Amino acid sequence: MQKCDKCNTPFSWGSMIKSFFCSYKPTHCDHCETKHEITISGRFTLVSLTILPLLIVGLFLTPFNSSFINIFVGFSILIVGFLLAPYFVKYKAK
Repeated sequence: MQKCDKCNTPFSWGSMIKSFFCSYKPTHCDHCETKHEITISGRFTLVSLTILPLLIVGLFLTPFNSSFINIFVGFSILIVGFLLAPYFVKYKAK
């Protein structure tokens, strides 16, 4: 998980998830209160971990005969992507 550029304190997982759900809202370091914003490459990483797999499974692969199961698998991939995203998305101090 990423650390603060100023004091090297790791960001909390919850604050990063909250940042994703609030339209890429900047997050603050819990120790020194430095404001960090998600980078453009971090936004692409988030989309590639969440929305892109959902679309690929939902629109192209459809591995199951049941639409309900396909939707369930797609949203499961979406949720797993969101849960893993804080480990891969990068922030920079502003």
